[in-house]
Amino acid sequence: MNNPVITSHWDAGKTAQVVEALNSECFCISLDDGALRHALELELGQPGLADLVKERCPYLFSARPVFVSNTHLQRMAAVVRAVEAVVALPAYREEVLAGAPAIARHHPGGAKSVFFGYDFHLAGDDLGLIEINTNAGGAMLNAVLARAQRACCEAVEQWVPKVDMARALETRIVAMFREEWRLSGHMRPLQSVAIVDEAPPQQYLYPEFLLFQQLFERQGIRAVIADPAELELRGGVLWHGELAIDLVYNRLTDFSLDAPSSAALRAAYLEHAAVVTPHPQAHALYADKRNLALLSDAARLQGLGVPAPTIEVLLANIPHTEVVQPAHAERLWAERRRLFFKPNAGFGSRAAYRGDKLTKRVWQDILAGDYVAQALVAPGERVISSEEPAQSLKFDLRDYVYDGAVQWVAARLYQGQTTNFRTPGGGFAPVYGAQSCA
Repeated sequence: MNNPVITSHWDAGKTAQVVEALNSECFCISLDDGALRHALELELGQPGLADLVKERCPYLFSARPVFVSNTHLQRMAAVVRAVEAVVALPAYREEVLAGAPAIARHHPGGAKSVFFGYDFHLAGDDLGLIEINTNAGGAMLNAVLARAQRACCEAVEQWVPKVDMARALETRIVAMFREEWRLSGHMRPLQSVAIVDEAPPQQYLYPEFLLFQQLFERQGIRAVIADPAELELRGGVLWHGELAIDLVYNRLTDFSLDAPSSAALRAAYLEHAAVVTPHPQAHALYADKRNLALLSDAARLQGLGVPAPTIEVLLANIPHTEVVQPAHAERLWAERRRLFFKPNAGFGSRAAYRGDKLTKRVWQDILAGDYVAQALVAPGERVISSEEPAQSLKFDLRDYVYDGAVQWVAARLYQGQTTNFRTPGGGFAPVYGAQSCA
């Protein structure tokens, strides 16, 4: 993980105060719009992309970075390692996959799945893993963002990420896809990738698809952006028109590939006609929200044979989660103000509710649906303007992870119940880690 690290001369006990002050009072680093346009259109070779971003998603990038103590960055990485250790246990996989769709029990052929997103809330010293995603978007957007940070004075210039860091992230991204290809048993080089989502040009993050396409092409890998219905399985090969597809970068939220439009992709996955990443098994093992109930339950973890130190890390950093059952409706309703409710297979904060905002009608929908209740962990706050009255936005933190290793840490600034990329001043923000040198 190559996020910039801020070094200071405060002792460790004051690091939290320093971070709070920086998030409240530091406006010396900001997004340079000219540098952003240059990165989108010239450095990355995509003319017109800056205008597309401005038109389609004007609140995709925040002007302010988020400061986090290096200790908390290390804690987040420790949580990632603890989760990965549990998921690797045969007993965990057997229990989780027994309740998953049948396709999740199909062996993916070696691919580990790209772009896990471990999402955290952090307020003061309270850290909580709120969810795990298996098709986390934004990594290429954060590489662009790292190219476009500017400091207004020499004193803070050292904090601004260098272009080499963005290039290093892009290099790791390409290496990750090539590793997925290799792990799937292929000896020849990866030659073609299909970036697949439903009606891609209509997707909010379509600009990122274009960035990925350009990244692959610069590395000599043919890349197309496609709707799953445009794929065809012929002769044991997945095709997009006349291009044979080696690997599918799967951005679908049809996690089990059940939709009629996913038929060819589903067949190719089951027949190992193409590498599909991320894949249904990864979603079942990591992203189903019911897994958080298991990962925050000491007795169940002990029953699976999880070592005590690993359990300690999980319980300290994953808010207690339980599956919503009608039999517990009265208790959960009474406790709702300290809970957050999420659908088991939810994504993008859809149909997720803070308990203190619930109406009786929505509560009935939750009881009738497949939901979990998670103890609230407050998000952090970042003041984004020095003008009075000061404007604060909430933020969460996302660890981009592959094969248990953190590749990058980003923040998302927002207003409201959940991240939305609809907030003026909000969007993706770089994360700078502060550490003590005492």
